[in-house]
Amino acid sequence: MIVPSVIALGVLATAVSAASVPTFTAPAAAPTDQSSFYVGAANNTLTNTPIVTGKVFDRFIQIWLENTDFAQAASQAVFTNLSTQGITLTGYFGVTHPSQPNYLAATGGDFWGLASDDLESVPTNMSTIVDLLDQKNISWATYQENMPSDAYVGYNYTNSDDYTYYVRKHNPLVIYQSVGSVQSRQGRIRNFNDFAVDIGNNTLPQWMFITPNLRNDGHDTDVAYAASWLNYWLVPLLNDPNFNTDRTLIFLTFDENETYTIANQVYSILLGGAVPEALKNTTDSTFYTHYSALTTVENNWDLGNLGRQDTNKTVSNVFNFVASNTSYQNNNLTLSSTLPELNLTGTIPGPLNPDYYVPYVAPTNGTGGGSGPTFFAPNVNTSLTAANAPAPVNITTTGAAADLTSKANSIVAAVAVAVFAAMLL
Repeated sequence: MIVPSVIALGVLATAVSAASVPTFTAPAAAPTDQSSFYVGAANNTLTNTPIVTGKVFDRFIQIWLENTDFAQAASQAVFTNLSTQGITLTGYFGVTHPSQPNYLAATGGDFWGLASDDLESVPTNMSTIVDLLDQKNISWATYQENMPSDAYVGYNYTNSDDYTYYVRKHNPLVIYQSVGSVQSRQGRIRNFNDFAVDIGNNTLPQWMFITPNLRNDGHDTDVAYAASWLNYWLVPLLNDPNFNTDRTLIFLTFDENETYTIANQVYSILLGGAVPEALKNTTDSTFYTHYSALTTVENNWDLGNLGRQDTNKTVSNVFNFVASNTSYQNNNLTLSSTLPELNLTGTIPGPLNPDYYVPYVAPTNGTGGGSGPTFFAPNVNTSLTAANAPAPVNITTTGAAADLTSKANSIVAAVAVAVFAAMLL
């Protein structure tokens, strides 16, 4: 349901002491400029396929911030100001805690039971949104601030000022080996110097996932600091035709809330030229989760699905203004409904949960946001499904010789990190 917005969404929240948070410093004169602070040199510009027209939008940009309760974000002027320019999704939720599993969920349709920010690597036979986009020749890229090189595999990276700004756990496509280990895809896991080149050449792709660094996303600072970054970076880009066209949908959200004991509701806004004028400065209380970002893209371009939570109709409503244009039928859940618990962590079985371990299983045939079929990676074991998977086991206490693919891949990733580090010496 969409209703007129009340700008008094803001509720003052307890702020982090100003003495503990540094003052925001712009890394460059403008967000369209390259900077030595971003570390990695630009890797030429993207060459994209021709524009594939969507039903409602032709470009989807999602920008993720960190660890903030809804009320804290609503207390910041930049969020309330941006809300006047778009649709505030008051019923939007993260899917678990901590950070990393939310990023995996938004790009792969599952978080695989993960309940940590440890170094992980999802094997090549687990598919992502990239597979669905590639099937329709829709261009894509992720832009990661302070990542030192394209498709960098390291757990983190420390700048010359001895501060660690970049972390792998906020870069989901590099964690999925079906993207991060595939040479033809690695050049699309890019940094902010690449972004400056791409926007300057008007070669930004149609689907983008953008992650600021640990200070700018609010993780190591607070929401006021993240708001300063938005004023520097996003606000001017809203007026840049190479970024925001009349067919661009911009999705600003947070990975999770800060307080684990309350509902995992996060402040989220739909912006950009694709938002109808009549819907600006409104709120939408429809129940959404990070899986909704997947199904909305699937719906807009009539894609296939991943056979994961993007086919679970309870948690994957398509953004309502898109669904109303495509005749997609959402469920009737809203913020005021009895909703699934989305602040659970550590108790969800999966291949990345050593306390409740089950192996990776094949996708389940289903229907996502689009009418296309479920995508099965060529090397997936279709005989092992959710229906016949073994019961969860605690491999931390039993020492069971289960399929430890995820941990083996983590070791491989760690070795790659060491090799890469040696190359930098």
